[in-house]
Amino acid sequence: MPPYNVFDERCPTRDVLARIADKWALLILARLENGPMRFNHLQRDIQRITKKVLTQALRKLERDGLVSREVFATVPVTVEYSLTPLGQALTETVTVLAHWVERNMDAIVAAQSAYDAANAQT
Repeated sequence: MPPYNVFDERCPTRDVLARIADKWALLILARLENGPMRFNHLQRDIQRITKKVLTQALRKLERDGLVSREVFATVPVTVEYSLTPLGQALTETVTVLAHWVERNMDAIVAAQSAYDAANAQT
């Protein structure tokens, strides 16, 4: 295994990190933590995500081995998405990050307001 260095711009870890850090990817991973979901259910739960963006994000997560896609031979065809073991391991970190944001949101909003007030153009 070659030595990976996320700070090296040529390292492939940078691309994976960029895909994982995408807001839609984080929300998809967090939503799938509770079990498999169909595409339309994911789209309903993740407000303001378009079908196109959800499709693209799911394909990238599937390619990286974080999400699996299972097609059922029903009429109409049913497709479910779920976390792979690799995706489950990552979701533990995503959940910690989400909870940190929720716990600290008031402080973040206060910091943003203070910054905006100090840097307001008059």
